[in-house]
Amino acid sequence: MMIWTVRLDMDDKTTPEVSPEATIPGLRLLRWLVTGLTATMIVGLLAIVALLVILVNRDSVILPDQIALPAGVEARALTIGPNWLAVVTSDDRILIYDDQGERLLQEVVIEGQRP
Repeated sequence: MMIWTVRLDMDDKTTPEVSPEATIPGLRLLRWLVTGLTATMIVGLLAIVALLVILVNRDSVILPDQIALPAGVEARALTIGPNWLAVVTSDDRILIYDDQGERLLQEVVIEGQRP
């Protein structure tokens, strides 16, 4: 389907002018695709911003000021459970404390070879 427009020049001659949609096949489809991609990117960006706002406004975990580790023990990692704290130590033990970090509930020795 060719779309023709007529333009009158100062010489009063008629010259046919072809619209861009007629010269380039699929240009209308390309315009719709670009518009759809732009809308998708805007929605995605808004979703990322909303998720960041939700995560920043979340309540943070309350940790005790200090945990009563045995003398000479260095902590490597801390894991927080619903009502307990687990401390992985440098001497291959897992020490499980109450949620205040004051009372030792359980001690697990990790057995195996170190690399």
